Amino acid sequence: MEAPSWVVLALAWQASVALLSKVFSFRPPHKQNLPSGPTPWPIIGNLNLIGRLPHQSLHKLSQKYGQIMELRFGSPSCSGLIFRNGKANHSNITWAPYGPYWRQGRKIFLTELFSSERLESYEHIRVEERRAFIFRLYALSGRPVMLKEHLSRVTLSVISRIVLGEKYFSEFESGRSMVTVEECQKMLGELFLLNGVLNIGDWIPWIAFLHLQGYLKRMKALRDKFDRFYDHVLEKHRARREAEDFVAKDMVDMHLRLADDPDLEDLIAGGTDTSATTLEWAMSEVLREPNIAKKATEELDRVIGRDRWAEEKDIPQLPYIDAIVKETMRLHPIVIVVKGQSFELLPFGSGRRMCPGYSLGLKMIQSSLANMLHGFHWKLPGDMKTEELNMEEVFGLTTPRSHLLLSWSLDSQTIFTSRALDLCFLKMIGKVSSIAWAGFYITGLPGHVVGWSVIFLPFSRIQKCLLTNRQRQSAFHQAFGVLLVRLVRNSSW
Repeated sequence: MEAPSWVVLALAWQASVALLSKVFSFRPPHKQNLPSGPTPWPIIGNLNLIGRLPHQSLHKLSQKYGQIMELRFGSPSCSGLIFRNGKANHSNITWAPYGPYWRQGRKIFLTELFSSERLESYEHIRVEERRAFIFRLYALSGRPVMLKEHLSRVTLSVISRIVLGEKYFSEFESGRSMVTVEECQKMLGELFLLNGVLNIGDWIPWIAFLHLQGYLKRMKALRDKFDRFYDHVLEKHRARREAEDFVAKDMVDMHLRLADDPDLEDLIAGGTDTSATTLEWAMSEVLREPNIAKKATEELDRVIGRDRWAEEKDIPQLPYIDAIVKETMRLHPIVIVVKGQSFELLPFGSGRRMCPGYSLGLKMIQSSLANMLHGFHWKLPGDMKTEELNMEEVFGLTTPRSHLLLSWSLDSQTIFTSRALDLCFLKMIGKVSSIAWAGFYITGLPGHVVGWSVIFLPFSRIQKCLLTNRQRQSAFHQAFGVLLVRLVRNSSW
């Protein structure tokens, strides 16, 4: 059946109009001097090339298209809409745009919270928690150790005591917090993970209501947990400020004096996971190259000796330990810094956005690594070879290992001095000004503890102090019993 002639004429006319419009409206495209880059897809642009490890994907793309390349993820109008309407964006110091709010917050951080004088006043906290950490490792000698759990605990304990003023997550004190150590570690891990995920709903708004990945629900649940904890902390500090003899003793007190609503998340999260992750990567690299551990131990034995633990004041005399830390930060930068430098190592950033707590973080990383290498032999579990160690990472707000590092801490290679036990005694006895040290001195060779004795004070004097408090006496007996069990199990007599 033939089509009517008027239909044929109409189609021909439309085709002619379209062709003529195309011809007469044609203009040579304006030549833009843009860098080369991959061809974007409709709607999603180049999102398909990012993958689950964006920093590695960008590195591979730079090898093909050069250091400067063009990538498309949306239109300028779309990005402007997001930043104008996203009221929650830039609401804390870390992400705030440069301006009066950011300058004031930065000033508080540098002059009141992380000044050199302030950090020196908190040194005793770092020493106590580091010794408790070493004592826990010693108790686990000869057994597999999930390092990240212990590293997170010591960094969390230090930060919580410095920022919050109480031993929320310290050894023997974990019952005082409404959030346990394990819960807080999971919350911080979730926080750093969710800050780096690619949420499809953010890029394709018309399917956001479907919550395909479930990230939004997890974010809201995490926010509620942190809010309850921070509200609990702030209420206690505000109530304490009402006392006549109030004296600011921690960062929250100082922050409340300068701001009505201090941002605790930056202080807690910023110094906990980053330091623990860096230490885990450092130990991973050391386990891959046993010769590194040997050289580090030789330096520690030469500078520190075998009769004491390394302290923060010893770090300037330990260039090899410092080199291990710097090389770890170069190979595994915890926070991806987009604006880098060709000839400088900037793991804490630089300029206005430089991490205000870099001095604290560096002190914790260097001193902890020095003691871990000085006090213990380390090896991979079972018959695992160094080349079999999985070194994959996970992208988030930080870049931790995708698989937690499992290793063995073997017999102490130094003359083991249980200063962690000294610390336990001081905690149980209380603040007695006449007591400098009280505890046990454990001496021996690798794997062979030959004896122990009470030092510095007669046992009767220690017991007299303990009898003033029944709870302290009970804690002493418990700690003493645990010590003897561990000595019998882990030592050759």
